[in-house]
Amino acid sequence: MGEGPPLTERMLSFELPLLFLLLPLPWLVYRFVPPALQQNAALYTPFYQRLPLAESSSTGKRSLFAVILLALCWLLLVSAAAKPSWLGEQVHLPATGRNLMLAVDISGSMQVEDMVLNDQRVNRLQVVKEVVGDFVQQRAGDRLGLILFGSQAYLQTPLTFDRNTLHQLLLEAQIGFAGEKTAIGDAIGLAIKRLQGNEESSRVLILLTDGANTAGAVPPRQAAELAAEAGVKIYTIGMGADEMVTGGLFGTTFGARRQNPSADLDEDTLRLIADQTGGRYYRAKDANELQQIYTELDRLEAIEQESVTYRPRKSLFHYPLGLAAALLFVWLLFKRAKVAYGS
Repeated sequence: MGEGPPLTERMLSFELPLLFLLLPLPWLVYRFVPPALQQNAALYTPFYQRLPLAESSSTGKRSLFAVILLALCWLLLVSAAAKPSWLGEQVHLPATGRNLMLAVDISGSMQVEDMVLNDQRVNRLQVVKEVVGDFVQQRAGDRLGLILFGSQAYLQTPLTFDRNTLHQLLLEAQIGFAGEKTAIGDAIGLAIKRLQGNEESSRVLILLTDGANTAGAVPPRQAAELAAEAGVKIYTIGMGADEMVTGGLFGTTFGARRQNPSADLDEDTLRLIADQTGGRYYRAKDANELQQIYTELDRLEAIEQESVTYRPRKSLFHYPLGLAAALLFVWLLFKRAKVAYGS
């Protein structure tokens, strides 16, 4: 027996091929259904036979043309109803990967400028965008999701292979969009909800914050318990420098004050969340440390997933449908021309 086309070959297919059984329907109706009886009033004209229109309403050639035209219209309409589509080459999704949910703090405290990036002093969120953005771009084969949280937690991107879109949405995040406070517990709760349904070994949350829980309906410790029950592993990152000099006169150290911009960082709670869920707590005091943390997180053990393949499908039904409409228009013009010229 001959072999069919290989799966990787591009080809035309129909989702409802059985509809082609309707092709002989017009001939069957014409052949077996009796014509309708017309009982319209008629006017007898003795001289009707002498009128030009009385000879023949159409020549055999034009009648054949109309039949062919209508047959083509019917073929095209049935083809459109059968849902034609063009199957592209087979695409293989990676056989290994992870399901990673990223939770990023965008509360008011993230605007503190205690970080240095490219020899310029910048706020914390700018560093996060740079480092986490690179981390996202390197995660080929993983499904990533993004949660932004402040006073409330919002799902910015569900789990997806589309790293470019997630990266763009991260870059567009602005401080204060989710409120000025910090709802760590709500962010964890939202991540648990979005990670449910995945393999338990692939439920991972990387949570980054620079403060303590000051808002939200769920306390962080309770959220950690729920995460542990749901099999969600949480890696927590506490961000912020431990010393910053402010108040110097004329750009000098005269009159400057040293302060700890991370005094509000609740490291104990972040460490408890990580320990209780089987993750780990990290402390990032500058951009380099944050980069090293995400480099280490990048070496997470790969989760084996079922290999998935698919073939991109492009719908083509509008082509035969449009051509059928064009042919019907030609047929109507043909009929009108017959009446106008009396042939």
